[in-house]
Amino acid sequence: MTALLNLNATSEASLIADFFQQSVGRWKSERRYYTLPDGETKEVVSVIEIRFLEQNSSELSHLAELHGLDGTLLSCGAEVLWDSHDSATGKPQSAGSTLFGAAGTTLYRDRGFATTKPISAAFHFPHPTTLCLRTEYKGSVFEEELKLVGRNYRTRQTIMSRAGEQIMIGQYLEKRL
Repeated sequence: MTALLNLNATSEASLIADFFQQSVGRWKSERRYYTLPDGETKEVVSVIEIRFLEQNSSELSHLAELHGLDGTLLSCGAEVLWDSHDSATGKPQSAGSTLFGAAGTTLYRDRGFATTKPISAAFHFPHPTTLCLRTEYKGSVFEEELKLVGRNYRTRQTIMSRAGEQIMIGQYLEKRL
């Protein structure tokens, strides 16, 4: 059983490294958020830039420190920079960066969707080009699926729940620039 668990962790580490490497570059992300149950929608356009982080990089060492981990545990990671604007008004929404680092089947981040504190998510790959994440904090659950579609597209879907009720769905189409 232990050998099977080690094989799975090794496989996931290889898949997450491949996923991050294939995601490197600049992307235009067209996002639509649905607030439930009323269905109010908000559309946002973001430009995101993704950079692959090698094991033992200074960024991953910093991330490990934030989580109280041995820095050598993080096998690889990514840095994501974003700049978002409201699609209808062009008004700036948010800009920033976040670090991701993988260890086994856990993805560590320096910040969450709705918090600036470090968080972690469980991840798995139902298919080599589809990354699924589950993140929980502050009573909320975020379930996310990111799918590479060929070389120049990615789709994403996020479902946010609180107290067992779905409260928001985010859908994204990302095109490589």
